[in-house]
Amino acid sequence: MTILALDGLVKRFGGLTATNQFSADVTEGESLGLIGPNGAGKTTIFSLIMGEHRLNEGAIRLKGEAIQDLPTHARIQRGVARTYQVPRPFAEMTVAENIRVGLTPDSIMAMIFGSSNAAEELALAEAVGFEAADLDRLPNELSMGDLRKLELARTLATGAKVVLLDEVFAGLTVGEIAQISELINEKRRSGMTFVIVSHDLRSLEPLIDRAVAMTAGSVIAEGAYADVIADKQVRDSYLGA
Repeated sequence: MTILALDGLVKRFGGLTATNQFSADVTEGESLGLIGPNGAGKTTIFSLIMGEHRLNEGAIRLKGEAIQDLPTHARIQRGVARTYQVPRPFAEMTVAENIRVGLTPDSIMAMIFGSSNAAEELALAEAVGFEAADLDRLPNELSMGDLRKLELARTLATGAKVVLLDEVFAGLTVGEIAQISELINEKRRSGMTFVIVSHDLRSLEPLIDRAVAMTAGSVIAEGAYADVIADKQVRDSYLGA
């Protein structure tokens, strides 16, 4: 069953067309890789899905419901969430408090006044590679790799069924990549759906069922990873071969 349908997405910034009739369907429970060179429009697609940019043309449907006119918080409530290429933690909040925001997206006041689930916060933190002692650390004490792990934990805390991961492996060690990959696979086995943007193709390949390659805002190839990578247009535009 298609859980996320993107139909003819067009986004213009002044005279620049960032996405040009981009279309793709994501099946429930699958992991889709979105690849392409820098500036291809991959992050813009995520921003359109989340309502951070408004469409000029096209439609976005989540579980059959058109969501392109909904505000971001309403889309999160319906089960879609994302990480960011540049992590965006709440700077004055600890690791635990940042995760708590994800656990209470509809009631930030409840978080401020102390509503929490310490066991769930710890479980999410440990799932992405933190230890209990890390829960009281502030973002400015974390490495870039740890900030990415925090971004992922906070996103998973929302309970989203469709998770958009933007360069989730950047800045991680080989061991951390292996741990995050296992977590993604575990969540997939439980029915979660992923769309993953990554330039780390070696780490991406075993995680995805299909790949969509794009350049200049448009889809140029889609299908099995090996077939997409072998496509001449993909090699010319992305791999420089």
